[in-house]
Amino acid sequence: MYFYKNQFLPKNDIHISPDDRGYYFGDGIYEVFRVYQGTLYEQEAHMQRLQRSASEVRIELPYSIDKIGEILTELIHKNALVEGTVYVQITRGEAPRAHPFPAQAEPVLLAYCTTVPRPVAAMQQGIQAITLADIRWLRCDLKTLNLLPNTMAKQAALDHGVQEVVLHRDGIVTECSASNIMMIKDNVLYTHPANHLILHGITRAVVLRLAQSLEINVKEQAFTTEQLLLADEAFITGTTVEITPILQIDGKPIANGSPGPLTQTLQREFERTFA
Repeated sequence: MYFYKNQFLPKNDIHISPDDRGYYFGDGIYEVFRVYQGTLYEQEAHMQRLQRSASEVRIELPYSIDKIGEILTELIHKNALVEGTVYVQITRGEAPRAHPFPAQAEPVLLAYCTTVPRPVAAMQQGIQAITLADIRWLRCDLKTLNLLPNTMAKQAALDHGVQEVVLHRDGIVTECSASNIMMIKDNVLYTHPANHLILHGITRAVVLRLAQSLEINVKEQAFTTEQLLLADEAFITGTTVEITPILQIDGKPIANGSPGPLTQTLQREFERTFA
């Protein structure tokens, strides 16, 4: 069951207009919520980010934040979703193709659920990654539909037989194709500052809170690809990946090539936030 244009519908009953600006311009925003035990995780933080993205790209939300929350909760119940994600997309609306914002178009909200199990094997065994130049635009803090560079990066990872790409701008690590990245060196946790060059990840924020509660020294400070390769530990954070260790980058092991102790501690503490 989906939600589209003010009603709950089976997927096959949804018809996307070819005039939808999300279809031909990528003119829209989105949000992905994690669902644990049938409940939206970090709902308020996700809603705040959705609201900010809409404001920055000048799309008026079709409903209040509270109403969107009610819609998503009902959608979860209608789909009997226990563990998975809820995808929410809002486009600027339907209008003949022209670059200026249309005067009369009404924003269109679409939402659906997907069963997604926790990535237990990857979290326990770790993943491998490659580095790649970050060629995206300079508003990576906005969660927009324009994800072609991200999909190309993810495919590059798969083409190289690894699971993720570490993006960098002139050697300065930003984030990954679909997640944030953190490293630990000498018991200090480093991650790129939450500015316009990275998405302000919800899981990222939770991990930083957990690290501070564990009295781990946290520095929101940019680091280089060379420093990353010399890290004691490295991991990605994200809605679907949670906290997943990176064991190898560009064929080179991170430390001894095993999940590190602080990463594992953060994983246990993260699980306690919803278990």
